[in-house]
Order: sequence, then structure tokens, then C-alpha cells
Amino acid sequence: MVLPPASGAVLRIRIDFPDRPSLGPGKVRLLETIGDAGSISAAARDLGMSYRRAWLLVEELNAMFADPLVTTQLGGKKGGGAVVTEAGLRVIAQYRQLEEEAARATGPLLQGLEGETGT
Repeated sequence: MVLPPASGAVLRIRIDFPDRPSLGPGKVRLLETIGDAGSISAAARDLGMSYRRAWLLVEELNAMFADPLVTTQLGGKKGGGAVVTEAGLRVIAQYRQLEEEAARATGPLLQGLEGETGT
């Protein structure tokens, strides 16, 4: 995850694909939280969103890419769960690398813009 520069200004990256939904920090954070929590419902709780919203975002993410980013297992004796796939881990890593490189490249410009705000 990209740490904000010392100035406090933060650059957020949203990738707009042709004829597909966007990929941005919220969806990537959802993927990371599913990976940590092991379920969509636990990730939704951790992020303060409804299960339905999280589920719809997972469906959207899975439809955006050639391979699913999250797979699910139905509940049973041991309960259900969700796993971020290898494709999902690659998407997270590439997005976070893009954020880091963008933050390095734009740091001085962000500081200059923030200076223009008078804060």
C-alpha cells in the first residue's frame, strides 16, 4: 500500500478499461481484505460495507479479467469462504506497484499543488 507523502497530499489511481468497469483503490482493498479475512462477508464487515455490495464488486472484478480474481466455496460443516486467486494476487501486486511508481514520479508536483492551497 502506498504511504501518503509527508506533505499530506495523496494521489489516487483509477484505471479505466475500455468497455469494462474501473479498477481503483477500493476494489483492490476489497481483494486484499478478502485475502486476509478468508471470506467476502468478513471482508465486507471489516470495510464497513454490506455483504451485497461486496459480493457485487467481487462479481464485477471476476467479470473484468480473463481469470477470476476470487473463488468461493459454499458453506457446510466447516463453513464457506473465499480465496484470492493467483490472478487476483497478480492484479493486486501490479496495481500497488503502479501506485508506488506514480507516487515517486509525482511527489514533488503534489507538494507544489498542496503549497498552492495555502496549507
